[in-house]
Order: sequence, then structure tokens, then C-alpha cells
Amino acid sequence: MGPVTVYDVARALPGIEELRDHSRGLAMLDAVLSPEWESRYYSFDAHWSETEQLASMKDGSGGEYTIVLSAAGAFARVFDHESPLSPFGPLADGQTWPGVLDGVPEAFREYLAEPAFTDEDGVHVTTACLWREAKDTAWHTGPVEFPDLDGREDPDGSGRFLHLLVDRSAEAYAEFAEDYYEQPVDLDAVRHVLALRPLTPGVVAALNPEVTLADLAEDLAEIGYPTA
Repeated sequence: MGPVTVYDVARALPGIEELRDHSRGLAMLDAVLSPEWESRYYSFDAHWSETEQLASMKDGSGGEYTIVLSAAGAFARVFDHESPLSPFGPLADGQTWPGVLDGVPEAFREYLAEPAFTDEDGVHVTTACLWREAKDTAWHTGPVEFPDLDGREDPDGSGRFLHLLVDRSAEAYAEFAEDYYEQPVDLDAVRHVLALRPLTPGVVAALNPEVTLADLAEDLAEIGYPTA
């Protein structure tokens, strides 16, 4: 197995609607397991703007992704601060790595200057970028020339950070959550949430006995999670 790059991930990601649904499920699971918003990994804002939704991940130590979902399609950026492609690393000289943002279509050009995705100097804080227009049948990426990878398995962060969008099994989420939240996670409850079935008091209690369905009202609304 050679290094996994954005090209491999682009081939493995699902279509836009499946990605949207799975992202809502991940965000809901994290909301139940981690009542404190700051310590959550996955989030979903169904009302990022009047016409856009935002699926996102923050690992708490500088790694993140953001995926804008709109009528135009989906625009995803990944930032791995340990990547050799990082604008802040010794190789990139303060700029987004060559090729990463090349070819982004007109429909998504505004995100290249989006303040949430750029630093104070206007540099896009991105080590991998993927997009898919609503009419597309596949995900696209720019023509990235990777440096000598020297045994790096995940040079741009896309393999690691988008892992749960590629492997959408309940087992994959449970493995992540047990490691991250350091507690056992009920697989049937995970399946229930990833299928976007309305939450029940029993499912919530199976995931986190310290949280009630009523506690989650705000999260349900923000995520746009289906309710009974």
C-alpha cells in the first residue's frame, strides 16, 4: 500500500447526498457523545448561510476539514498542519501548495477567498481540495505534484481526516469514537443515527446516559437531523 492522497480519496468518496446524510449522522453522534461543543470532532451546520450547509471536522490539534454543500454541489478543503504541503511548512514558503486549488470551477470560486478558509494574509489554509458540481458524476481535485514523500502514508491529510466519509460503516465510527472519547460505544445506536432515524430516549441513553433527548434540541436544529 503506497501513500494515500487526495486522488485516492476522490475516487472513494460517495455522492453529494450520501455525503450530506453521513455528515449529519457523524455530527449527531458527536453531539450525543460530547455535550461540550469545543471537544467535538464532527459538526454540521444546516444553516451556514441561507443557501449553504457546512460539514466540518476539527481534531483539536490543528487538523480540520470543511465541506460546503449548496445547490452548486460540494466544495471540500482539508488542512493537515503536519503535512509537507502545509502553507506554513518549510517547503511551501507561506503559500498554498501548487496545484491544490487549480481548476476549481466558477461555481466554487468564492470559497477561494472565503475568510473562514484563509489566514489573515489571504492564504488558503488547505493541504487537499476536492469538489463536485451537482451535475458531476465524480469528485475532482487539482493537479498536485507531491514532493518526495519519504514513506509518508498520508501526505496531504485527506486519507486520515476524510476516513469516516470513505468508510461509512458503524464499526469505523465506533472505533474512532472509542479511541477519541475513551469509552465503549453502542454499535446498534451508531447504526440508528447514521441511518438518520429519529432519535429515541433509548438510543441517546445507549450512547451517553448523561444526555437526554431534550438536551439535544439545539443540536438537532443546527444539524437539521430528522425528528419524529
